[in-house]
Formats: sequence, C-alpha cells, structure tokens
Amino acid sequence: MLLTKPLSTFGKYLLLMGKTFGKPDRWRMFFKQYIKEMNQLGVDSIGIVLLISFFIGAVICIQIKLNIQSPWMPRFVTGYTTREIMLLEFSSSIMCLILAGKVGSNIASEIGTMRVTQQIDALDIMGVNSANFLIMPKIIGMMTMIPILVAFSIFAGFVGAYATSVIGHVITIEDLTLGLQHEFKEWYVWMGFIKSIFFAFIIASVSAFYGYSVEGGSVEVGKASTNSVVSSSVLILFADVFLTQLLS
Repeated sequence: MLLTKPLSTFGKYLLLMGKTFGKPDRWRMFFKQYIKEMNQLGVDSIGIVLLISFFIGAVICIQIKLNIQSPWMPRFVTGYTTREIMLLEFSSSIMCLILAGKVGSNIASEIGTMRVTQQIDALDIMGVNSANFLIMPKIIGMMTMIPILVAFSIFAGFVGAYATSVIGHVITIEDLTLGLQHEFKEWYVWMGFIKSIFFAFIIASVSAFYGYSVEGGSVEVGKASTNSVVSSSVLILFADVFLTQLLS
C-alpha cells in the first residue's frame, strides 16, 4: 500500500511526458515559446548564479587556505581544491539545487495557475496538445540554457577566488593560478555540463508535472510549487550519485 501512491504518481508523470514529447502542431509558435522560455528560465537566472558562485568561490578558497593548508603541503593546494570543488560539484549539482527552487517553483506556479483558471482546459477544447504546447518549450529551453549557467558559475567562482587573493591577500595570485591549472582535466568540465543537462530535465519536467496536475484553487497551486521543489531536489541528489559513478 505504501508504494501505491508513488507508483501512481510516476505513472501519471510518464503519461504526461508521453503527451509532451510529440511533434508540435505549429513549429513557428513552438520556436517562439522556446526563445521565451530560454529568456525566462535561463537568462533571468544569470544574476543569481553569478552572485552565489562568486561568494561561494571566495569562501571555499578562504576555508581551504585557513583549515587545510600546512607547511608540508604545496602552496597551490588551495587553488587546486577550489577548482575541483567548483567543477565537480558546486557549479553543476549544488547550483541546480538552487535553480530548482527558483526555476522549479516558477514553472509549477505558472502552469498551475493556468490549470486552476481553466486556460489549459480551453487549449484542450480547441484541439491543442496543451502538454506539448506548454511543457516541451520549458524543458528544452532549460536544457539548452543550463550548460551556459554552469559555465557562468565556474567563471564567477574563480573570480571570487581571485578576489580573496587581490582584496583579502589570502593567497598569492601566482599560487592560486598554479593551483587552478595543476593537472587540469577537461573531462571534468564536460562531466559538469552533462550532469547539469539531466538535472535541468528533472527540474523542468517534474515542476511542470506538479503544475499541470493541480486540482482546486490557489492554495493547491502553492502546495504544488512547494512539492515540485522538494521532489526535484531529492531526484537531483539521487541522479547526482548515479551520474557521478557512471561518468567518473
């Protein structure tokens, strides 16, 4: 009995995704929505990504320098460790958890509001595949923009680390640069991009599912928004473990 509701929810999710990924009725309208969603979900998130990544990069650099560095360790370890943390986990996984709160709640509340105001019902009555029209541009738009956001996050994190060197004099610029370059593996960058694309699909599709499945009024829209963030975050954590093991 405990598995009945989760399995039922998962089945409804798969059915909705089946309706979503079909050939658009009007390609011109699809591309218009696609560009709109890239701007709304991706471009509008650049500011928060840069801000958070900058300070996290700075904090990581300071913490590593103060707590791990010792006379027996090379001085570039601080920069090396900062780079590995930013590339392998923060910019791909942790940043997507943050975006699940911002973007996921936005998607769920937008589609949920359309459901309770019967706009989705109106689309269905007109013969429009509402799932395809509303959800697919969001998913593809999010999956398109997320690698760009990850790249911005990595860059901002490194800038934050350099800020601690220039302003706080925590580490010399030469040692930090040497650490950031030491045994650099390009695959780690690509691994972050690949993981983030899967996470973007989870964020957009799960949030859209909760919004699309709303029944009731504005209170249910709020609950759907909260549930979408929680579910997306949990699924991202599970996927992170699996993808890290698979790609490493």
